[in-house]
Amino acid sequence: MTDNFKSVLENILKKDKRLVDDSEELNGNRIHEYASSLDEGLIELLLNEEATREKFFLKVKDVYVFKQNDFKFFLDENKIDNSYTQYANRIGLSTGGKFLKDIDDVVLDFPYKDCVLEGGQSTEEGTDTYFEYDENEQDYIEKEAKRKEIFFNQILAKDEIDRLTEPKAFTNIKRYTEKGEEKITSFNRNEKGKITDNLIIKGNNLLALHSLQEQFQGKVKLIYIDPPYNTGNDEFKYNDKFNHSAWLTFMKNRLEEAKKLLHPEGLIAIQCDDNENAYLKLLMDSIFKRKNFLNNVAVKMSEASGVKMNHAKGRFPKLKEYILIYRMPSFKGFVTVDKYRQNVWDSENNILLENLTEKQRNELIEIEAKEINEPADAELANKILSKVKKISLSQIIKKLKLEGDDLDEWLFENSYRIIKTAGSSSLAKLAKSLKNTPDQDIAAAVSNKGILFFYITDFNRNTKQPRLQVIFADSNIFKNPCDFWQDIKTTGAISDEGGVKLSNGKKPEKVLYRLIKMVTNENELVLDYHLGSGTTVAVAHKMNRRYIGVEQLDYGKNDSVERLKNVIKGDKTGVSEFDDVNWKGGGSFVYCELAKNNQKAIDKIMSCKSLEELITFFDELYEKYFLNYNVNVREFKEKIVNEPEFKKLKLDRQKEIFARMLDLNQLYVNVSDMEDSRFKLSDEDISLTKNFYQL
Repeated sequence: MTDNFKSVLENILKKDKRLVDDSEELNGNRIHEYASSLDEGLIELLLNEEATREKFFLKVKDVYVFKQNDFKFFLDENKIDNSYTQYANRIGLSTGGKFLKDIDDVVLDFPYKDCVLEGGQSTEEGTDTYFEYDENEQDYIEKEAKRKEIFFNQILAKDEIDRLTEPKAFTNIKRYTEKGEEKITSFNRNEKGKITDNLIIKGNNLLALHSLQEQFQGKVKLIYIDPPYNTGNDEFKYNDKFNHSAWLTFMKNRLEEAKKLLHPEGLIAIQCDDNENAYLKLLMDSIFKRKNFLNNVAVKMSEASGVKMNHAKGRFPKLKEYILIYRMPSFKGFVTVDKYRQNVWDSENNILLENLTEKQRNELIEIEAKEINEPADAELANKILSKVKKISLSQIIKKLKLEGDDLDEWLFENSYRIIKTAGSSSLAKLAKSLKNTPDQDIAAAVSNKGILFFYITDFNRNTKQPRLQVIFADSNIFKNPCDFWQDIKTTGAISDEGGVKLSNGKKPEKVLYRLIKMVTNENELVLDYHLGSGTTVAVAHKMNRRYIGVEQLDYGKNDSVERLKNVIKGDKTGVSEFDDVNWKGGGSFVYCELAKNNQKAIDKIMSCKSLEELITFFDELYEKYFLNYNVNVREFKEKIVNEPEFKKLKLDRQKEIFARMLDLNQLYVNVSDMEDSRFKLSDEDISLTKNFYQL
């Protein structure tokens, strides 16, 4: 009887898609979680079926009472989720005995610093300049110290979240153009009613991602993020060193929301280092599915020089980072591959094709690029090659008296008509089988698989593998970077790109140029929700892509807004001078902020210089802001803050505890509440927020 009922219950539970995993098996952890929280959908499902209604409900007059403990006991005793088999067959990250994938907790973060925040999210800390009096010099000496930007994180369990992810109101909305800062009366939209403005949003990125869903779900072609690396040494510091499980939860809930924004043919790329690469790969496999993993690209990010080389005996110096790339199910391949030029000439390229023009070479490339070639393609190629004569390259060089830099420049300029030959038994067999060999030096043929080959017609027909295959120099000079990007410059003027100076806190524009070029076409949408100094949006702007950038920190003069203003004015650094960019300036973007509620209180807490200031601010905190109903605020105010143990705590820890008084569901103003006079939003802010959401 029990076995029969177990089967009945399993079939009933599977009707709720929330309770099954990707393999259509029941998720026991989630069923337990919903039972514990008295989830309305689960209770309704059980109540509507006679078998489960009789088993797990007690009828009191006309009311059915859910026997929660009986239900959970039955789950455990009968292994409803087939837990052993599931666990044995699942690979993934877990914490507290649960798979991370099955946990709905979120991590909120709030940074602070008692002066302007600077720096970027990188593996190395930036520095702050300060002055200190020197007794010997009898003067103030300029010194530098590592930045001390401090972050706290707060993990919220699902039952603590009620209004957290609702769409948020916007404030301080303005458009930047070549004319400068302008007032905005409405957002620009296309014929389908979708926003076409480039957007820079200041505020918590998790909440911003939720707020973007209605307007941009399924619209983003490329997501690139350079999140905190969780090294314990970078400036993204947490009071608990942001341990692996907290960091992964932080990443997980943002990635799940970001995935909804991706176009069906889109792609996501995340830059990271060795510290979390393996963990992040497992998390990405879980969210985006292992079958959609595309590449783990290694990017050369520094040179084998400097301080790092002092420790070379203890470990290999770190030169690389990674970009984990996942595709959406309908991804159709790269738009184009951003190849790079080899600077060393291959001496095997020793034959010049006389009478071949650059236009004709491009025609041959176009024919070659077809997915399937036909005999007619070979006929067309042979017609183009009919007057071509092969002559010794060395003779031409000698005749032109070329050497040094002049020779190198000439070789690369003429690479379209310089070739080398390679041995090929299969092509030799094909060429020998032809009824008629064209009466010309270079000819083309199509294989049985529809591939076009070029070959020399006077090859040695008496050997099995003659050197007859023609390989054009221009096809080898430009290399596919594959999954090791070692050609990107990481020193010199990189720190000044975009007119913002962050020597260790931003990525080279070439990294973003390559990704954007490979994945998107003009006017397609790019998103970066760990924006930092704004490299992603700066490059997207120059490449005529639409973009959304989200950042919580204020980087002052090195902010993404300042960088984009430089771009609009015609910034010439970075990729601006690339042939296919040729940036001249122009364009616009809209800046806006998530309207703060309790976040204002957090900002004030973080700006306090002492415990006395914190205590003074407490009355305002108590009167004006939404407090955490789970915290005994009165006891904290009247007792805890006066205890010697509390007074001995570091100010950072005291601030963190004060911040716990606040309800983190109320960090920012929800759209549904924005007209409440307590939040003091202007009529303009309310009107533009309504315009954004089309209310």
